[in-house]
Amino acid sequence: MHIAVFSQYHTNPDCPATSRHYSLLAHLAQSHRVTLITTRTWETQRLTQQYPWLPAGVEMRAAEVPYENKMGVARRVLSFGQYAAYAVREGLKLERPDVIWGISTPLTAAWAAAQVAKRRQIPWVFEVQDLWPSFPIAMGAVPTRWAQNRLFALEKSLYQSARHILPLSPDMTRYVENLGVAGEKITTVLNGTDLDLAARATPEAVEKLRTEQGLAGKQVILYAGTFGRANDIPTLVAAAEQLALVRPEVVWLFMGLGFYEPLVRAAAGRCASIRVVVPQPRHAVFAWFRLADVSVVSFLNLPVLDANSPAKFYDSLAVGTPVVVTNRGWTKQLVEEHGCGWYAPAGDAEALRNKLLEVLAQPNVLREAGRRGQAVATADFDRQQIARTIQTILEESARV
Repeated sequence: MHIAVFSQYHTNPDCPATSRHYSLLAHLAQSHRVTLITTRTWETQRLTQQYPWLPAGVEMRAAEVPYENKMGVARRVLSFGQYAAYAVREGLKLERPDVIWGISTPLTAAWAAAQVAKRRQIPWVFEVQDLWPSFPIAMGAVPTRWAQNRLFALEKSLYQSARHILPLSPDMTRYVENLGVAGEKITTVLNGTDLDLAARATPEAVEKLRTEQGLAGKQVILYAGTFGRANDIPTLVAAAEQLALVRPEVVWLFMGLGFYEPLVRAAAGRCASIRVVVPQPRHAVFAWFRLADVSVVSFLNLPVLDANSPAKFYDSLAVGTPVVVTNRGWTKQLVEEHGCGWYAPAGDAEALRNKLLEVLAQPNVLREAGRRGQAVATADFDRQQIARTIQTILEESARV
């Protein structure tokens, strides 16, 4: 079977990114022909050269379309449009696929997949990574009511035309169902994590890292991810500075880049308990998570963000590090149900500081929460199992 994959961003484990689809494509290519239509955005951002850029057996057609998080709205829209136009052209020239897998975000990537599927009479499967257009609208990136209505109409048409829909969280699934899409057409496939890479974070590797970073004998909090507008970074910085006043020996590591990087670096400059860590390749990030006593996964207090399926949440639990979450959606429910983390409300630095003080004072509780989280990750977050589920859906969609 020939599977065409429409995804604007391709990464591999040498990149400072989740590399979800690298794992999934590697699995699919073992038994099917896979053609990936993407861009070269991340190829120049590899931090190491330990992995081939493409999994074995995957063919690639890639556009030279630049994209950076620091781009403004107009420049991002141009990038999305350039990729979509390229993807439609390439999709129409491909040897006919049996099924198309369209991956959003952005929504325009899924639109390109749907266009090719319609013109060539091919079934397509829609993977929903974020709730677009609800997310950019909530962030103020789509100011006019006309544009918002057009995007919502596009979103609904994509759900209707797709043979099957793959949301990345239970809350995303409920969102799609509430739009009137039949439940049998939807399968939740969690973002998940790479348990094989998590296994590389051995005690020896972690102790080596701890020594190199001068963290022996210190408790560590880790935020690893984008310093973006949606991530409530000012609240984390305020909580870190408040924490330093009462527990200066606790070190808070901020790993990443993004809009609020100047804010984080300024805080690190005036507070010795705050450190900025440059982004790490995917295969190395697990040792940093295991080094930490607890990690924080934060978003603004916006209902659309409660549905998120953040990679850092899965990665932390995979190595036995419990998580404090700040949104009220399914991740809060999961950590509370399984006893593998805690909740602190978004936007409340004092509440976050107090929660961290509480859990850091109980090492036995931290260890038990970490053990529980690792058990959940092993049972439910394995990307190899997720890949098998997606393969089955793609095969069934092609046969119908």
